Amino acid sequence: MTPTTKGKWMSQATSLDLLAVGPHPDDVELFCGGLLIKMAQQGYRTGILDLSHGELASNGDPETRAQEAAEAARVMGLSHRENLGLPDGAILPWSPEEASEASTDSPTARIAEVIRRLRPALLIIPWKEGRHPDHRNTSALLSRAIFLAGLRKYQTSSNLPAFAPTQTLFYAMRHSFTPSFLVDISAVAALKTQAILCHASQVTPQGGTTTLVGSPRALSSIDARDRYYGAMLGVEHAESFLCENTLGIDDPIAHFNQYADRRPHFFEKRS
Repeated sequence: MTPTTKGKWMSQATSLDLLAVGPHPDDVELFCGGLLIKMAQQGYRTGILDLSHGELASNGDPETRAQEAAEAARVMGLSHRENLGLPDGAILPWSPEEASEASTDSPTARIAEVIRRLRPALLIIPWKEGRHPDHRNTSALLSRAIFLAGLRKYQTSSNLPAFAPTQTLFYAMRHSFTPSFLVDISAVAALKTQAILCHASQVTPQGGTTTLVGSPRALSSIDARDRYYGAMLGVEHAESFLCENTLGIDDPIAHFNQYADRRPHFFEKRS
C-alpha cells in the first residue's frame, strides 16, 4: 500500500469487505477505528474514504494531515485509503449541479463512483446527528450516494456498473444513539489509541489553538465511551453501531453461547 500524489493508498484488491467514510482524516479513527482494526486482523480487506483534507482545522495543514492519515492507515492495517478532496466546512447533502442529468462531477456522483469501484460489502457512515455541520451533511450525502450508486441508469465519470453494499451501518460521533449492536474491541483498544495519536496535529497540538479534539480530556472521553459500551457486554471496550433495518440471526443458540461467559455490568433502560 503506497501513497500517491492525490492522497490515495491503493491495494491490489478490486473490492473491500468493509469501507468506513469520514468527513475529515481523523474521524473514522476516533469513532469506529476499533472495528476496522479488528476486522483487518481477522483477514478482511478494510478501507477508509476521507471526504476532505481537513484544511479548515485550527491546527495542522493538509500536507501534515495526509502524512498522519497514511501512518494511521499503516497502524490500522488498512488495505486502502483515499481522500475525495471535498471542501472542508462546505460538505453539503447535495449540490445544485446535480440537477443536470449530465453532471458526473458532483460530490454525490464522485462518491457513487468510489462505491462502485471499491464495491464494499459493508459500508459504515456517520450518524445523522452531529456537532459539526460536515458530520451531519456527510451522513445525508452518503445516504444519497449509496442509493444512487445502486441505480443502473445513474451515470458517473467512468460508467462502472451499479453496485449497492450488502449493508450500511451508522457510527456515532459526538451524538449517541440506541445501538443495534456492539462490537467488542478490547483486544485492539491500544492500537485504536495508537492510530488516533498518529493525528498528532489534531489530538496533541503543540502551542496551537486548543480545540475540542485537542483538549486535555478528549482522548480519555473517547476511551470512557468505549468502556461504557464495553460494560454493557461485560468486556473492557466496545463500539456501537446502528442498522436501520431489522437484523437476523440464523442460529440464536450458537450466537448467544458464544458470549455465555460475559456478564454485563451496566444495564441501559430501554423504552
